[in-house]
Amino acid sequence: MSIYDSLNTEQREAVFHTEGPLLILAGAGSGKTRVLTHRIAYLIDEKKVNPWNILAITFTNKAAGEMRERVDRLVGYGSESVWVATFHSTCVRILRRYIDRLGYDTKFAIYDADDQKTVMKDVCKRLNIDTKVYKERAILSAISSAKDELIGPEEYEMRQQGDFSKKRIAEAYKEYQKQLKNNNALDFDDLIVKTVELFQNCPDVLDYYQERFRYIMVDEYQDTNTAQFQLISILARKYHNLCVVGDDDQSIYKFRGANIGNILNFEQVFPDAFVVKLEQNYRSTQNILNAANDVIRNNVGRKEKCLWTDNGEGEKIEFHQFLTGYDEAEYVVGDIGRRTRLGECEYKDCAILYRTNAQSRLFEEKFLMANIPYRIIGGINFYARKEIKDLLCYLKTVDNARDDLAVRRIINVPKRGIGATTLARVQDFALEHGMSFYDALRAADQIPSLGRSAVKLKPFVTFIQTLRSQTEFLSVKELLEQIIEQTGYVKELEAEGTEEAQARIENIDELLSKTADYEESAEEPTLSGFLEEVALVADIDSLDDDGNHVVLMTLHSAKGLEFPYVYMAGMEDGMFPSYMAATSDDPGDLEEERRLCYVGITRAMRHLTMTCARQRMVRGETQYNRTSRFMEEIPKDLLTFSNISASRKEEAAVPREKAKNAFQQAKEVFQAKAFDPKDFQVKKSDKLDYEVGDTVRHIKFGVGMVEKIVDGGKDYEVTVNFEKYGIKKMFAAFAKLKKI
Repeated sequence: MSIYDSLNTEQREAVFHTEGPLLILAGAGSGKTRVLTHRIAYLIDEKKVNPWNILAITFTNKAAGEMRERVDRLVGYGSESVWVATFHSTCVRILRRYIDRLGYDTKFAIYDADDQKTVMKDVCKRLNIDTKVYKERAILSAISSAKDELIGPEEYEMRQQGDFSKKRIAEAYKEYQKQLKNNNALDFDDLIVKTVELFQNCPDVLDYYQERFRYIMVDEYQDTNTAQFQLISILARKYHNLCVVGDDDQSIYKFRGANIGNILNFEQVFPDAFVVKLEQNYRSTQNILNAANDVIRNNVGRKEKCLWTDNGEGEKIEFHQFLTGYDEAEYVVGDIGRRTRLGECEYKDCAILYRTNAQSRLFEEKFLMANIPYRIIGGINFYARKEIKDLLCYLKTVDNARDDLAVRRIINVPKRGIGATTLARVQDFALEHGMSFYDALRAADQIPSLGRSAVKLKPFVTFIQTLRSQTEFLSVKELLEQIIEQTGYVKELEAEGTEEAQARIENIDELLSKTADYEESAEEPTLSGFLEEVALVADIDSLDDDGNHVVLMTLHSAKGLEFPYVYMAGMEDGMFPSYMAATSDDPGDLEEERRLCYVGITRAMRHLTMTCARQRMVRGETQYNRTSRFMEEIPKDLLTFSNISASRKEEAAVPREKAKNAFQQAKEVFQAKAFDPKDFQVKKSDKLDYEVGDTVRHIKFGVGMVEKIVDGGKDYEVTVNFEKYGIKKMFAAFAKLKKI
């Protein structure tokens, strides 16, 4: 039996069409990765294409890793020659070889969002840009949008004639790029832009990669921006064997620069393109798919598709309306707890999806109270934590001493008594002589204004130079261990003796584990390679498939994932669709929100629950919203309804005091009498409702266990070990602990 017999008719059609442009419109859960991997196998086995000539590009490391595994299983010998990678890692590999043609060193650094912001702060300071008027984040966003469209600083400046505010951004853009070049650094957008620039300026390099990649496949094509489209178009120009896979109904990254026109207009750009639609879904039940189909068909800018499945009709979608967001969170957490107790599912089978990160708080509180393990995707990236960034900056300095940002971060870590004035004089000298900050440190003896301070800089320079000389015979892990040992970084944390310090030590241990994993998996492990891999890690790549916990994430983060039980919370106009999209003059904004809803619905495999609240606290004020228009687009016969708030008529009938604005609150405080000490006299209870060993709840700290009770005369001093906040000591009368 052939491996291609397991494919459906449309999938086989896509696999067997190997020559010329091919557009595969792959609906959610239709097996697009399966098609891509089988297509690679078919090219190698049947068409005798050299694996070396195949390039497969996707967006996340997670997706690239899964595709790599499947290709290795299907193809076997020779599969390692197939280039399977993300857009950014593909560009990094090309630039590591040839970026010197553009005036950069091949050991360039890759700046993350924090690094970019640090550079932009410095830029604004130099150009006297008022950051209260022009926020660093807004300037960086404008620069990123320009790069997505392949608009450089000079062209951007020319386009802003007559617009003073945009002209200031143009100045910042020009200086920002200058700083990156001086630091021998690229941001994420530059990785694509500079590769396109390289191909445009160096015909021999372009010809090499066009010959190398005769067959190109691009996954998640609907998420590409103009720069990525240009990159792929240039590479495929010679042989035209470009296969793109995507779903216009899942284009949800407009805010990141994604251009849905790339997939909608593919046939116009490539008139000879062959089109295949994958509409059979292998993930969800028919009721879930019907709901998704009915919602998305309200969009105008799309290619017609209709998902169907052999998985059966399945359960109806649950829709619950609650009085408040608190009631909503309580129900969802309770329902997950009930289903797991009954053995219907495990925690890891459940996901709560919401429109904004702020919505997670209520669910977190309820999970803590219910003692249910959970994990939020999209929180602080591991590599953005202080201790990790410090140590990585040491490694960056060893690898690329031109990275001023890294050098300046660690020069006083640990404290070396080097003052701000000394650093400013070194910086001035570096600017005056057109050298890097590190080279200026090495030439400290030649800076007259430093005086005796030059002596303090020598140990740091000697330390870095020693490490640089050891890179040839030390592994990345050994190098990191040397840095930790010589700087005394962990010893300082151990001396603190706090829980926070211990957590930071554990993070450092995890970084050491990461270096060991890298050295085991990399073909030729190098310091540059390790730093490159770390720089390209995305939040979603950290999703642990093995852990048994409920997953909380935004709808944007959920794309590409699937869960047996999905809860879509906050289905209210103003929340989802967002107020901005609902009131926008651009109909495309509302269509993008609808695509986001489609993505959320199609994450569910067996059961989908959608919830909303009549009133919700947003930014400190109570909002009253109608049910989301997307709910109204789902036929009623696909839903089971329950209005939870209807069972609370007595509560709902009580008139609620209107939320006071900041002025009203301040006025009341101003008019109130100064406090009377008598008002704060605490009366000691005769007896506490709890004792040592009992589980209690605190209004702020949540659930904890009583470890010690001391009779202090005027009141009892209670020591409680809280699940989230650790050990706290408090007086019983103030704490108002409730036994659970």
